[in-house]
Amino acid sequence: MTKARLRVGIVGCGSISLQYLHNAPLFGGVEMRACADINREVSVRRAEQFRLKAMDVDDLIAAPDIDLVLNLTVPSAHFDVSMRAIEAGKHVFTEKPLAATAAEGSRLAARAAERGLAIGAAPDTFLGPAGQLARHLLDIDAIGQPIIGTAFMLSHGMEHWHPDPAFYFQPGGGPVMDMGPYYLTMLVNLIGPVRRVQAVATSGQSERLVTAEGPRKGTKVKVGTPTSLLSLLEFSSGLQLTFGASWDVHRHSNQPIELHGTKGSLRLPDPDTFGGVVSVSDHGTPWQDIDTGDRPFGAPNWPVKSPDRANYRMVGLADLAASLVEARKPRASGDVALHVLKVMEAILVAARTGVAEAIVGEVDRAAPLTEERARKLLA
Repeated sequence: MTKARLRVGIVGCGSISLQYLHNAPLFGGVEMRACADINREVSVRRAEQFRLKAMDVDDLIAAPDIDLVLNLTVPSAHFDVSMRAIEAGKHVFTEKPLAATAAEGSRLAARAAERGLAIGAAPDTFLGPAGQLARHLLDIDAIGQPIIGTAFMLSHGMEHWHPDPAFYFQPGGGPVMDMGPYYLTMLVNLIGPVRRVQAVATSGQSERLVTAEGPRKGTKVKVGTPTSLLSLLEFSSGLQLTFGASWDVHRHSNQPIELHGTKGSLRLPDPDTFGGVVSVSDHGTPWQDIDTGDRPFGAPNWPVKSPDRANYRMVGLADLAASLVEARKPRASGDVALHVLKVMEAILVAARTGVAEAIVGEVDRAAPLTEERARKLLA
């Protein structure tokens, strides 16, 4: 493909679509054309907000003037929408996870490859300056050979802010499937693939009280999937890392990600944001803090709910558009997303059975996104 701009149609017009549409004008290689949702009223409202064409889902997927379908549906619909788009000859970029199961994700990746189409997936936060600086520090041997590490995603759940959180607490949801992609994608970008997983799991409550404003406020949600999991990940590089994910924690002081090597230690900010402070210690010296706010995609830019957050969702899609012109793999690729999905599924299986799970298949780390290349993605 040699088009200068990738013509994009969105399927799924929920709250996450606001982030993509808000950021789309920043990037020169993409053009938002249309949107669709099973709720026609929602798609019309979003189209009016951003001067798009509101379409039915089937019509958008079939439209000849759409090159890529941006799949922002709920996770249970990811496979169906993405596969329909691929069969219609469209490239695909999907919100996380790639699919509800690794088997479905494998089918998507295989079919896209058969048809010569690109498939990419969120999260793309690892392409922000915090993730890329940490990657650079590891690549130049700043902490030596990484030996052990920790990663923690700990909060008190979704029912306190999401108006309809029921699906988060059912199979296919839970803290690993919902938030795990941010942490695991970042770690795979830093370290490489995971080869083995062990895990335990529990749930703090059998029901959750919805306190967020909305029609479900005051009602209770049944818990059908573990809400606290501790896993041990063994990477192909030899790194051993504890990954904890919980929605049963009121307050904590654990760092999002820490890696410790033969020469020093590295600390990363929340991988659900693009920027933040990266800290490095050389042989136990005091932490040297490096603020990435002045680098591409590092400045806070999301005034709606998180005024201190760098939220540049669209970088991965813009890089995919550039990859089509440059005849290379996208950095936020379907291959990486599939590997992460396999790891998450293995965590859940290992927690249920008590038996370690091997991860079948390897994946290459994405090429670094330098500041120069990052700027070239901008309009």
